[in-house]
Amino acid sequence: MTMRFKLPPGGDVPASVAARRLGLSLEQFGEVLPELLGRGFPAPDPTTGNYCSEAMDVWRLQGRFPHLFSGILTAGAGARDAKSVVRERIRGWVT
Repeated sequence: MTMRFKLPPGGDVPASVAARRLGLSLEQFGEVLPELLGRGFPAPDPTTGNYCSEAMDVWRLQGRFPHLFSGILTAGAGARDAKSVVRERIRGWVT
């Protein structure tokens, strides 16, 4: 029988909880962490040493289901120039 435990729904978590989210013991997590980081696993916060559980979930899901993330997280996506947005909207109202 396996031990049951509750995981927090989100936020920054210590290494022991990060390990549990991946189904590993803390010792196993420490052993495979360099390989995980090499595969893009989110690094711990430099101040607290905690891991972002949401980032871990996205990393895990992107690796297994990349088709679900195509077009969602794209490099180069950013804020638009407000002046051009206003001009486009005004043109749409006038014409």
